[in-house]
Amino acid sequence: MTAIAFIGLGNMGGPMAINLIKAGHAVVVFDLSQAACDQLQEAGASVAGTAAEAAVGMNYVISMLPAGKHVAGTYLGVDGLLSKLDRSTTILDCSTIDAATARQVGAAAAALDIGFMDAPVSGGVAAAAAGTLSFMCGGDAVTFEKARLILQDMGKNIFHAGPAGAGQVAKGCNNMLLAIHMIGSCEALEMGARNGLDPKVLSEIMLASSGRNWSLEVYNPYPGVMPTAPASNDYKPGFMVDLMVKDLGLAMEIAQQCGIDNAMGKMASELYGQHQQAGNGQQDFSSILRKLQG
Repeated sequence: MTAIAFIGLGNMGGPMAINLIKAGHAVVVFDLSQAACDQLQEAGASVAGTAAEAAVGMNYVISMLPAGKHVAGTYLGVDGLLSKLDRSTTILDCSTIDAATARQVGAAAAALDIGFMDAPVSGGVAAAAAGTLSFMCGGDAVTFEKARLILQDMGKNIFHAGPAGAGQVAKGCNNMLLAIHMIGSCEALEMGARNGLDPKVLSEIMLASSGRNWSLEVYNPYPGVMPTAPASNDYKPGFMVDLMVKDLGLAMEIAQQCGIDNAMGKMASELYGQHQQAGNGQQDFSSILRKLQG
């Protein structure tokens, strides 16, 4: 039995922590939401009053936090967790944040000889609950092998992308591409529909042709084509537009820092920003189809 602290029990963190409990680990949790803590306690976790209380003396500390400032605030500074943990603890930050903060925390951990890995996820709430997430990891090889032992209880695809920060870069690349091919799929389906094609038949044609992509195959954005997709449930998320806008913002930071002129990524970021500003932030990101429909 491995002792694990889990900090951050939101829509993703809560199900991930539950899967660790199901795998037989001793899990101590902390979150600002008492309701989230109560739910995990009912599932078999112990609840701590602070992040430090949860983390000290544990084999692993896993965090799933909203933004880079929360990760930095949790780990860095005189009151941060790094000042309280010893070298026997491995830190796995599964938050989706800017690569610069991940590198900063990774460097601070390395200076104390504490293993740190940024390990953002892909797959959404359904995969978090099912234990089928993909993890994109940044850190050294030794820490990655330790991370794999725990991440395999929450996911099915675990990748070592490179050094600290590489996981966040990989996540930014993936989600930028996701936004681009979702918008492209919506444009193609709407163009076909306006010319009298059945979106379901058109989807089948494209899935058997060179236009095949994840958005068509797993997450079809046209209502009624795929009963299990958010599009067929009034675009209830799923993966919210607000989160896609956040992730595209992080991807744009990465692109700017490395000097790439990512015209398609910029356009996707602009379109999703407009969709969010029109009041659709809480809808699933596949609802970008509605923007095209006017």
